[in-house]
Amino acid sequence: MKIALAVVSATVLAGFACAQQSKDILAWAPKASKPTEWTGPHKPHTKYADLLAKHKGEANWRELVVDDEHLRSEYISEAPGTVTPRHFHPDTREWWVITDGQIRFRIDGQEPFVASKGWLVQVPYRTVFSMETVGDKPSVRFESNIANATTMYPSDGKPPQLKGFDFIPVRITGPTMPEIPGNRIHATYEELAAEAERTPRKQATLRFCHDDRATVNFIYGYAKDLPPVTDADLGHYHPQGAEYWIVLGGHIQYKIEGLQTFVAEPFDVVYVPKSKWHRARWFGDGPSTRLAMNGYFDIGHLFETQPQK
Repeated sequence: MKIALAVVSATVLAGFACAQQSKDILAWAPKASKPTEWTGPHKPHTKYADLLAKHKGEANWRELVVDDEHLRSEYISEAPGTVTPRHFHPDTREWWVITDGQIRFRIDGQEPFVASKGWLVQVPYRTVFSMETVGDKPSVRFESNIANATTMYPSDGKPPQLKGFDFIPVRITGPTMPEIPGNRIHATYEELAAEAERTPRKQATLRFCHDDRATVNFIYGYAKDLPPVTDADLGHYHPQGAEYWIVLGGHIQYKIEGLQTFVAEPFDVVYVPKSKWHRARWFGDGPSTRLAMNGYFDIGHLFETQPQK
């Protein structure tokens, strides 16, 4: 294992309710001597167009994209009229990006609403909800939760069969729909983009949802506003966990340790294992947006530096 002198950076996030100070720390950080690799279902670049081509003609399909020690995400397509049973998660929130069709969400404590392409939706823990595909074509969503999240069902419904488990009646203590500043039940791409455009230089990192188990950031901006870089710029890495993104608008250029630089398009997913150098940049003429996800409230970014002489 290599030990690298790194700058650990914490960045102020626009729209984040808690006041934070940007701070850099010089430190020796472990970096795997052998580059970490992609395992399980993970790929550096999952192309949305390839998934649609693979399942052409199918109304109902699933593709697991992320399943690591922190988070789990999959693409799900469901035919019109499909309704999920009312359910909830006792300790974890779930979130979605709608990439096609329409889904009616019924979330306890909220008026029902229909989410369509470009919407972001989340449900806090201990909050009962259901989803129904409406309209005349299948809905497609990118669904995410904490790894190994438990699913439960309210007592007025009937739980499904689950191999290896028996469902028993219980009483749960604790708050329902806990409010954490910075979380949003739903937002459209247009709403978040307009908010980002109002920030200085039209660049912003807006938190869509977060708690002590995960963070989901809407990162918006223009390539023309970025400083120039060279191939020598490795970007940064995360020592504790992976990071991944779904592109929401425009194009994003990625440079990842061991790979040729590539460009991702809307609804593509890019995944980087922990301890792997990577760099993401807005790309093209117009605005570009990526939704960044990781399993930490404020994950550390480690940048390369050199020992002082």
